[in-house]
Amino acid sequence: MKKLYIVRHTQKEEALQHDDYDRELSPEGLEKAKKIAQNFANKNLPIDLIVASPARRTKITAEIFAQALDYKKSIMFNEVLYMAFVNELFETISYTFDSVDSMLLVGHNPSLTALAITLVGFKEKFEMGAIMEINFDCDSWIDISKDNAQLVSYELPSE
Repeated sequence: MKKLYIVRHTQKEEALQHDDYDRELSPEGLEKAKKIAQNFANKNLPIDLIVASPARRTKITAEIFAQALDYKKSIMFNEVLYMAFVNELFETISYTFDSVDSMLLVGHNPSLTALAITLVGFKEKFEMGAIMEINFDCDSWIDISKDNAQLVSYELPSE
């Protein structure tokens, strides 16, 4: 079985002092990211790989999760994940080494909503700071599909 955790970054800064790619998390977003990462870490779930968009807000979110999880490996920053089409997200996931059983993917909307719709028929907007857990009944990432995907949970950040 393969397990995918999808995380959307938390609140980004409102002021457009930077290009969208370089926008930071807001102070509230930074605190919320730390809280949701710690709540996730408290579940003691094994994470074999963290993959994230290298945009500033997702990079920071991935680093916060890595610290909370005591993740000692390199985070894989993939440029394709910024402004990704669903097929690019799907390719990123499906081309993962099979030695990876659990992956944490940190990204953006509308891409994450499209991915959740495609994989598990999710019918809502993927909210900032939310975490989705999907199990795939297969042994290889190349075999993941909506036919072997099961939505385990979708958690919104608590206030």
